[in-house]
Amino acid sequence: MTTPRKEHLDGLSISLLLVCCMFWGFQQVLVKATLPELAPVFQAAIRFVGATALLWLWCRWRGVRLFVADGTLRAGLLAGSLFAGEFACLYIGLQYTTASRLTVFLYTSPFWVALLLPLLVHAERLRRVQWVGLLFAFGALVFAFRDGLSAGGSGLQWLGDGLALLAGLLWGLTTVTIRASKLASCSAEKLLFYQVGVSAVTLPLLSLALGEHWVWQFSAFATTSLLLQTVVGAFASYLAWMWMLGRYPATKISVFVFLTPVFALLFGTLWLKETVSVGLLVALMLVAAGIVLVNRKPNLPITK
Repeated sequence: MTTPRKEHLDGLSISLLLVCCMFWGFQQVLVKATLPELAPVFQAAIRFVGATALLWLWCRWRGVRLFVADGTLRAGLLAGSLFAGEFACLYIGLQYTTASRLTVFLYTSPFWVALLLPLLVHAERLRRVQWVGLLFAFGALVFAFRDGLSAGGSGLQWLGDGLALLAGLLWGLTTVTIRASKLASCSAEKLLFYQVGVSAVTLPLLSLALGEHWVWQFSAFATTSLLLQTVVGAFASYLAWMWMLGRYPATKISVFVFLTPVFALLFGTLWLKETVSVGLLVALMLVAAGIVLVNRKPNLPITK
């Protein structure tokens, strides 16, 4: 029997959203803290190889068929490649910029979706309020980049910021690919399997191409980090997110994503002692306001 969609968020959905956003903000800080022990793309490769195995076992247990011809293969491989590229940019970018700055740039993704999706799906035309949201996003980028260039940190911070912005674009393109193709109608498990599966194949090859050193003797901290990134980050939290998208209004859920940069800033400050500047705070507020405006539904006339 099909589970009916709910019109409003309830206590369960709000709790899950808060936990997911908190962990996603913490995750960026966790990855950066693990970089001294494990090379970035190698770290990501282990994460997605493990997540692919977990997801396959989950689907076997639940009876979800992953390898049935349904016309989604090409779009699935494209979405998986974009997803892998996003995380390659994120993990490499964390070598050059702070976790809090990286997360602010990453969460420009909703604006790329709002800008690009109408080119493929004409029903998704931008409304005036969404254009205002896009202007807020542009303002956030100006503030954040200007703040980074004037800061006295790493001379390559601009590279990390640029890679984070590229990751946001790739995330947005992944979303556009899903919504403009048959992937929009396939199961959440199969959709996630395309993304983590392609990442599990391509990221180890990229790591080797970059000449990264593969270390197989992990400290207790590195082991814990990889387990959290794999089990909670790449498996449980993504499944929970897709479960919620199938049962609750997507626009109301999407507004919660602006909390992730807030949590990243908080954890980065408390754990990694990252500096929080006025420019970054302004950028964060503009991103939050922009996400709310971009995802705001039009007011529909009341009918009897």
